[in-house]
Amino acid sequence: MPPNGSVFSASASLRQLLDSLSQEQRHNQELLASLAFALRSFTNLSRFLELVPLLTSRLVNAEGAILLVFHDDGRLWHDQLQATPADRCAELLRQLAALPDADLAACSDHQSLVALLDGLVGRLLGEVEVVATSVVARNRQRGRLYVFGNSHGLPWSGIHRRHLQLVADLTGVALESESLLQAKQRHERLDRQMSIGAEIQAQLLPDRCPVIEGVDLAARCRSAFAVGGDYYDFIPTRPQLTGRRRQASRWALVMGDVMGKGVPAGLLMTLLRGMLRAEVLSGHRPDRILHDLNQLAQEDLDHSHRFVTLFYSDFDPRTRLLRYANAAHNPPLLWRQARRRIERLDAPGLLIGLQLDVNYGLGQIVLEPGDVLLYYTDGVTEATGLNGERFAEQRLLAHLQTVCASGLGAQGILDELFARLDRFVGADHQLEDDASMVVLKVDGGIP
Repeated sequence: MPPNGSVFSASASLRQLLDSLSQEQRHNQELLASLAFALRSFTNLSRFLELVPLLTSRLVNAEGAILLVFHDDGRLWHDQLQATPADRCAELLRQLAALPDADLAACSDHQSLVALLDGLVGRLLGEVEVVATSVVARNRQRGRLYVFGNSHGLPWSGIHRRHLQLVADLTGVALESESLLQAKQRHERLDRQMSIGAEIQAQLLPDRCPVIEGVDLAARCRSAFAVGGDYYDFIPTRPQLTGRRRQASRWALVMGDVMGKGVPAGLLMTLLRGMLRAEVLSGHRPDRILHDLNQLAQEDLDHSHRFVTLFYSDFDPRTRLLRYANAAHNPPLLWRQARRRIERLDAPGLLIGLQLDVNYGLGQIVLEPGDVLLYYTDGVTEATGLNGERFAEQRLLAHLQTVCASGLGAQGILDELFARLDRFVGADHQLEDDASMVVLKVDGGIP
């Protein structure tokens, strides 16, 4: 039986060991709590990442630690290389920062990338023990966290390994949070730009139909996106005139569609609008105007890899003569009141921007009292219903026949056609493409 003094000494040593372990545990909890607090409250990712190597090395009793992080596209984030102690790791950080992106891109998978970085870090640190773990967020490799010890190695244990992995996981959360924040800010900027673009486009499309002698007009564009590629316009061929003389002069009526949707299509539409309005002032016939417009827009459309369909017409209220040319747009539909039947107005011609030197055909027709002319874009006929079936031209013809025979004015016809399109598509469904319609009804006639 050992002496009482020996028992007391052993008991005191055990208490000291337990106290020491308790102090280390409290110390580690404080370090982890500090990192968690920084994660909750950080507004600067760089400041947070600077803490990671410092707290990691203290948490696992290592000589130092190194943090390498990657951009969202997998490139090494050279501006965010972090290490401690600074003097020990200065050369290592310099060489890592100089590592070409091409060397990392040459790695076929994450395993080869990790092997490349681990080998490089090991060589640059020299004769020390190195332990590493991956920084992962949403199953994507976002970085690599290293700790290293002196020549005697690391005082390593299962607790240390779990602490290292915990820090790596918290770092992954921080990187993912920053990525989501940046994406949110990009989307907000894009939303603001889209909103501005939509306002500009709304100002470019006529906010109301002009007064043209002898006809009733109504028009509407419903965009599938905030900014669309549909275009319609009413352009006086003699803008210097005012009052009744302007109303009785010849007017250009245009309907067009830029292939594609969203901002690019909207920008090209805006560009084409300016070119066309300048061409209208030349006073040329519709076929010549489309020919010249095609040549003017060829270079811009070629660079954008887009094309434009455009139906151009001009109407003389004094003679009711409508002249027109078509650059592969949906032919307008003309309801003849006297015959109670519908005709298509078409003329030969290629898309704007498809070929440099294109000749366009010229058509002309005299409109009679009570006639209704419908200009529209393919977003109307290609709209998809609940059963997957398209609205189609045949359905549009049938509806136009019905509403024109009812004796409604231009606005009533337009409202009824859109109402029937909405019922077909479904109240809770968005149009897949911009849909525009312009209705011209000649005054007079018997319903």
